[in-house]
Amino acid sequence: MDKILLFIPMYNCEKQIVRVLDQLHGEILNYINEVLIVNNRSTDNGEKVVSEYIEHSEKKVKMTLVRNNENYGLGGSHKVAFSYAIKNEFDYMIVLHGDDQGRIQDMLPLLQSGKYKNYDACLGGRFAPGSSLEGYSKFRTFGNRVFNIIFSFAIHQKVYDLGAGLNMYKVSMLKSNYYHKFSDNLAFNCYMLLAVDCYKQKICFFPISWREEDQRSNVKMTSQAIQTLKLAMKYIISGQKYLKSEFRQADRQIVEYKAEIIQQR
Repeated sequence: MDKILLFIPMYNCEKQIVRVLDQLHGEILNYINEVLIVNNRSTDNGEKVVSEYIEHSEKKVKMTLVRNNENYGLGGSHKVAFSYAIKNEFDYMIVLHGDDQGRIQDMLPLLQSGKYKNYDACLGGRFAPGSSLEGYSKFRTFGNRVFNIIFSFAIHQKVYDLGAGLNMYKVSMLKSNYYHKFSDNLAFNCYMLLAVDCYKQKICFFPISWREEDQRSNVKMTSQAIQTLKLAMKYIISGQKYLKSEFRQADRQIVEYKAEIIQQR
């Protein structure tokens, strides 16, 4: 049976993180060997809440809470988790964001059927057939669909989402560290998606249930949209050579993404 790590990135999710951890019950625990919660230097009490949760948990699964040595961003937290999965010889890693927008139960059809074994990555698609969305305006839905079309053109296959918070990766694919120079911000998943074409990875999208209560401000949304569009267009023009560049700021080119174990049970 495959050894599977569940990675939960957390940043200021004090109000949501317990609900996320409470999702871990029933059949899903038959497939997960360890839960890794990565605290990206939260400024709220989320770390304390998770530490106490682990201490009193009766779940029959290993749970580990780590704190990044500095605020690495969402992409940097992924890099911490990727390193952990490789070092501890996991076969696959599931990503479930700590803001309680996605449902881990949506992974069950892939796990039960073993379909995930056929792919380098299985990506949750908010706009895949069979998915359900709550809290999305028509404007945001339209914008996401436009970007999905652009990225579909860039990687030469149908894209249903640029970065939902529920994905699964084959760990052997990550060992080359090809993602190390990718941006550490929210655009990290977009780089990972372009890598599908660059490194000839095999992926699938699966339907998910998604709700979003705390939406971004329009300013942040616009800024991120412009960055995402530039990324896609530059890859379309320059191809694989572009994706192998350094995308981190000059003063943020971290050699090794490290984290400290806070609680483990």
